[in-house]
Amino acid sequence: MTNLKKVGLTALAGSLVAVSASNAGTFAVTGGAELSYTGMETNQTGASSQLNNNGNRFGIERFISLNGSGELDNGHTMSVFHGGPLGAFSSSALTYDMGDMGSLTYKNSTQDLGIGLIDDLMPSAYEEPTDGIDFTSGTSGSGVSGKVDGGQTGFNYSNNFGMASVDIGYSPKTTNDFRGDDGQFSGIAGSEASASANPSSTSIAIKADVADGLMVFGGIGRKGRDSATEEFEDDHSTVGLKYTMGGITAGYQHSEIDDGAAGSTAADTETDAFGLAFAINENLTVSYGYQETEVGTGNTDQELEGFAVGYSMGGMSIKAQRNEGEDAVAVGAAAIEVERTEVLVGFAF
Repeated sequence: MTNLKKVGLTALAGSLVAVSASNAGTFAVTGGAELSYTGMETNQTGASSQLNNNGNRFGIERFISLNGSGELDNGHTMSVFHGGPLGAFSSSALTYDMGDMGSLTYKNSTQDLGIGLIDDLMPSAYEEPTDGIDFTSGTSGSGVSGKVDGGQTGFNYSNNFGMASVDIGYSPKTTNDFRGDDGQFSGIAGSEASASANPSSTSIAIKADVADGLMVFGGIGRKGRDSATEEFEDDHSTVGLKYTMGGITAGYQHSEIDDGAAGSTAADTETDAFGLAFAINENLTVSYGYQETEVGTGNTDQELEGFAVGYSMGGMSIKAQRNEGEDAVAVGAAAIEVERTEVLVGFAF
């Protein structure tokens, strides 16, 4: 990421007066110089144009980050983050760091809470096998089954206890409401009626370095959902480990989601994920990842796999991945297969 500009944190310092006087801080705008190539193919009959339309395939990364921080009289710090691509899918976070007592963060939009922070910790030279795979492009949801989730908007408490770290997440709503500082809705068509009425979500995630090169992790949570007739919570859980020896890192993760709708098992999933990464040298890493998910009853399994490579040389980095996925469908139905290739060239200066 390239530091583009720094200015005084006058606005942030002023916003902290109600809590405590704030010393001078910094506010930084950062971005990157990255060129990407992305191609996608699908065999889905009657697939949406978004799945079959590759367009130009070349693009420039447009992610911009604004980071500010300030120290309070009691030694604690406040920091703020706003970032995302120019346009949609931006996110924000406000963090109060209490030192040994941990930190509390409010995250708004597209950021993970609690168990979502460990939804996929398998080693990879670039991204996970789910990256860019979407069997329902153009509709709500990711189109990939089996990923545990604690919500994307809400509070997250983090702390370290010796060899272990903990994250506790609470999402008041499972859909963003984008309230401004005046309490009104912004960025949403309509009015206050646009707010989600979905139940809240709670979860906890723990990671521990139990031995040299060995990390174990796990989490549980309840994700609020609703239907036309009821509100309910799905039970989410995951457990896994990663082991590093020399240049090789291997991992295994098992996740389960239990459908909380009355009398339903349609959304029940069990996912097994494997990952293997090999650092050939300090500049070059290759990896392979695989996931298999059992979805509900009477369906074939969802299968995902991905190959990735990462290479760096001075101020230039090259990353590439090839992900393939086959969606879970009713037994006897035609399979939906998606293949995605991405190459990213980045420059640091």
